[in-house]
This record gives sequence, structure tokens and C-alpha cells, in this order.
Amino acid sequence: MGEFLDFVYQDFKYKLYVPGKYSSDKESPLLVMLHGCGQNPDDFATGTDMNTLAEKENFLVLYPDMNHPLNPREPAAYNPLGCWNWFLDKNQHRGEGHPKLIYEMILEVKSTYKIDSNQVYAAGLSAGGSLACILGATYPDVFNGIGICSGLPYDAANVFFLTDPMAEEAKKCMEKGVSDPYECGNSAFQEMGEFKKKMRVIVFHGICDTTVHPINSQQVITQWAQTNFRVENGIGLADITPARVNSNIINGRSYTQHVYHDRDSEPLMELWMINQMGHTWSGGNPNGSFTDPFGPNATEIIWNFFRKHYPQSEEKRMETPVKKTVTVPMELELHPLAKSPVESPANPPIVQLPINILVPSPDNSSVQKPTRTEAELPIESSNQSLTETAAVLPIPIISSKQTPNESSAELPNESSVQPPIELTLKPLEETQRKNFVSILLSKLFKRKNEK
Repeated sequence: MGEFLDFVYQDFKYKLYVPGKYSSDKESPLLVMLHGCGQNPDDFATGTDMNTLAEKENFLVLYPDMNHPLNPREPAAYNPLGCWNWFLDKNQHRGEGHPKLIYEMILEVKSTYKIDSNQVYAAGLSAGGSLACILGATYPDVFNGIGICSGLPYDAANVFFLTDPMAEEAKKCMEKGVSDPYECGNSAFQEMGEFKKKMRVIVFHGICDTTVHPINSQQVITQWAQTNFRVENGIGLADITPARVNSNIINGRSYTQHVYHDRDSEPLMELWMINQMGHTWSGGNPNGSFTDPFGPNATEIIWNFFRKHYPQSEEKRMETPVKKTVTVPMELELHPLAKSPVESPANPPIVQLPINILVPSPDNSSVQKPTRTEAELPIESSNQSLTETAAVLPIPIISSKQTPNESSAELPNESSVQPPIELTLKPLEETQRKNFVSILLSKLFKRKNEK
């Protein structure tokens, strides 16, 4: 078994789990785990079972401790409930407050242990989740993925204790969300500065969370979608449309998994919404606080998400190029998309991709394209007719088969929305191609003779 060691950096405590298989001859991944209010590293490690997984997968886990004594010279470093002060401006910038503290703890760990800089991640619950979100914006050059459980977007609140000693602004955001998550995304992009890069993000949130309203999970995704969009040189507002929505039931807890792609159609972010779950760590150990043993195992899912998108170095990417094959369709067949598409060997999985297509309108009326939306699927009101507009069509593509646990999300009520269109691609038969060529040639000769 590994060791769970105690350290002190400056006057902050932290714990480090070193797996038994750790070897100084090989670089190891490092995961920073940020506890929530009323928790400490031991409690958080127990509740998440992250050390058990670290022993199995051979990575180190750093647990910073926010249970810090009051220092009148540094009030931003204290919280009576042991919460990370994510809502203070000092703790939202590179080189200051809590982000600087966590970064320097990582450097201290690296001075003793051999850590792979391409595999440093952060995840947290509640206030810890909000701080993990901040770390992604303040130190994108350090972290290659962040996990946010029941947290808030970057720059959600900016409390000034002299005018707001009870942090009412932060509580309001927790209860109702932020006024503009897109602006939070722009702020995170500006904070990244010269270190800007696309950040891989996975979010967990309970539908029945009464401490941090579930709307914050959607706004975290919106914030990071906008931030990543700006990193990709996007102008305006990011399109918040999932490429895939899966649903299932685990241990009596139903959930939906929303997968979001970047501009290269590569998976970049995930949102997991857990039904019947409150302000807790999904699938956690009941021996720890703020855990729900039912539902998806957030510990394993978050780690698998990080590892699945492990970034290779530039040299490795050049040495091992990946060739992508494209299947060219020869016939297009359009038909309305049913509420629950049924997948068969003849019908590959459906993935949402944006396409510009001209849709004729019988009355030539126009429809305004929404400037921003957080809907799970693109819809148009049934009392509006479509003209020349950019429509998002679900397109079947050749890809790996979905597992039996994955199913497409249902569309809203058909009586109030215009159903999207499914684009089915089928190759033409040999005889059809010959007939088509013959007909085309005959028409050309006929036109020539008429002239």
C-alpha cells in the first residue's frame, strides 16, 4: 500500500498520497483534490475513495487544506467554515491568493517526486470545485484538465468584505446563478493571457442540490465553452450545443451525460446531471461527508476523463500522426427525426454537427437566429417558418457503436417545437449510377439538338 503523508507549506497544511508502485525512475501523474466546506483532506480522501483509485492507477494525489487560522494581515486566507474563498478577487488571479498557493504546493511536490507535467489535473467539490475552475483559468499551463463538482463558473462573484461582510453576493450566485456566463467565459479567457489554451472540463451536479443551484453546472459549461471558443479565435458567442447526450440508471440514480466537442469535433467537455442527488460527491463512500453512494462513480469517471484525453508532447504528436478516414456519401435522404431515434446496424450513431443549409419557406417569412442559448438541442418555435438560415442537423457518421447504456436525449414537446431533420446517407447502387448517367447524357444531347 501507499503512504498518506502530512506536509506544511508556509502556514498551510496539505496531504499527499504516494502509491506503493511509485518509482522515481518514471514520471507519474498528479491530481490536486480540493475539499468543500466543512471538510478536510482526510475526510475528502475517505469520501471520494481517490486514494484507492490512485493506488490502482499509480498516480499521486495532493490534498490542500483550507482549515487555516485567521491572520488579520491576510483575511483572504481564512474562512470560518474551512471553505476556499473562491468569491474574493485576490483568489481569482494568477500569482495571488489561493491559485498561487496551490501552484507553489505543486512545485514543492515536484521538487521531491518525479511528476509528469503533461498529467497534472485538479478536481474539487463545492467551494473546492469553484477553486478548481479558477485554477483552469489562472494556470492553464499547469493543468491539463479540471473536474468541477457542484461548483460555480469563473468570476461568478467578487465580494468586498467591507461592504459585504456576509458574502451575500456569493450566496446569491449559488442560489440563482450568474447574470451572464458568457461574460464569465470572456473573463477566464482574459485571465489566461499568454498561457491561453483549450481546457478539458468535466462537471458533476445533483439535480436536487439546494446549496449550489443546478443552473450553475450549465453555466460552468457555458463559461468554458466561451473560453475555449475564444482560445480557438472565435468571435461572438459560443454555440452551447452538446454533440451527444446519453442517459442511464446506476444504483437507482438516473443521469444524463452531455458531451461537447471543440471545433475539430473532438470531445472537450462533459456535463453529468444526477437525478435525486443533492450537494454531494456522486458514488462516494458513505464513511466520508457530503457523499452519495448511489449513482455514477464520479471518482472513476473523472480520472478516466483525464486519462482518456492525455495530451502527447509536440514531438510525440509529430512522430505518431493519426490519419482520419472520411466516408463520402453519394445519396441524401431527408426525413423527420423521431423523438427517440432507434439505432440499428444500418443506422450509425447520430452526432450533432452544425451545417449551413438552405431550407425553403412557403411564406418567405424570416426567422431570427438566437444569439445565445443553453438548450440541449437546437429547436425552432412551431409558429415560425424557416428561410435561408443556419440549421443544426443531426448527422449519422461512421463511428464506434454506442454501448447499451447510451441513449439519445428526447426532444421537447412536438406541439411547441419544429423537429430537427435527420440526414441519412446511403450509397447509390451500381445500376442507379448507370441510369443516372444515361438520363443526364440524353438530356444534354436533347438540349444541344434543340439549339
